[in-house]
Amino acid sequence: MSSPTPVPPAIVFSDWDGTITSLDSNDYLTDNLGFGAAKRAELNVEMIAGRLHFRDAFIQMLDSISTPFPDCIEILRKNILLDPGFKTFYAWCKSQNIPVIVVSSGMMPIIRALLVDYLGQEEADKITIYANDVMYREDGSWTIKFRDPESGFGHDKSKTIRAYTQQKEYPGGQKPKFFYCGDGVSDLSAARETDLLFAKKGKDLITYCVQEGVPFTVFEDFKDIHGYVQEVVEGKKTIDEIMEVSGNPENTTH
Repeated sequence: MSSPTPVPPAIVFSDWDGTITSLDSNDYLTDNLGFGAAKRAELNVEMIAGRLHFRDAFIQMLDSISTPFPDCIEILRKNILLDPGFKTFYAWCKSQNIPVIVVSSGMMPIIRALLVDYLGQEEADKITIYANDVMYREDGSWTIKFRDPESGFGHDKSKTIRAYTQQKEYPGGQKPKFFYCGDGVSDLSAARETDLLFAKKGKDLITYCVQEGVPFTVFEDFKDIHGYVQEVVEGKKTIDEIMEVSGNPENTTH
């Protein structure tokens, strides 16, 4: 009789664009090939204020881009870099049996193409990704195909994460510690779903968290996240202790 799969000490969920990557690929396409940064900034204000759904703003952004989708991928491969601390963090997580799960409002073909460039095919294939997809129209143009089209987010990240946090099948009643890493408006649906939320310094997710009173811990890159997660997993600090030091909305430095 085989023994049950050991419960991982933690599960790390992460946004993709602007979190694992240095720049948001969809923002990059919109700013350079679509209606531009100024219009996109206006939509961001409306989304944070709750007057516009992310899903609807995202459609406007992507539909302003007429460049063929394969060309978009090639442009992004040349211009979007990996976060400087992610590769080391991912290797450490593998060594500790900690899954790193991508939960993205971006499009699967872009994520997979960039991930293969960053980590190689073999490692990229090991990472679980939940994301939207791309859909081609009869005239050859393309648009986004949402994972959760009924949701105002297009991809309801809370629903994806709850499949892990609320499952009752962890052996012995043990549960991993759950972390989420994000930076922007697309992460609002995930902000309250894990034990510890990492929000990128200077980005829209922090604006929302302060506005709504959602606890968060600031990070600049995955080197910061690595340090915090390792301290929790090794028992050097509790999540509450980390939040006392770095989770105060008025304290955005370490």
